[in-house]
Amino acid sequence: MADEIEDARKNVIKADGAWEMIVKAKSLSVGRGKKVQIFVPDNGNKEEILKVCLGRTGNLRAPTARSGKQLYVGFNEEMYKELTT
Repeated sequence: MADEIEDARKNVIKADGAWEMIVKAKSLSVGRGKKVQIFVPDNGNKEEILKVCLGRTGNLRAPTARSGKQLYVGFNEEMYKELTT
């Protein structure tokens, strides 16, 4: 189960706030439909990560969940099954 769940639709997080959250994670999983991308966040891949983590409005995509040092952004059914088991 996630340690922390942030409803990005209710608590809007822009790029700078999103990056502060992302860079603290050891691993980042970004779900989009049937596709999941996994990243190890660092300043060298900041732009690439923000491109997939931010929606067209520039806000962090929903849902966002943290479990330990793992961060999950966006939705993919298999990704969240792993999170809840």
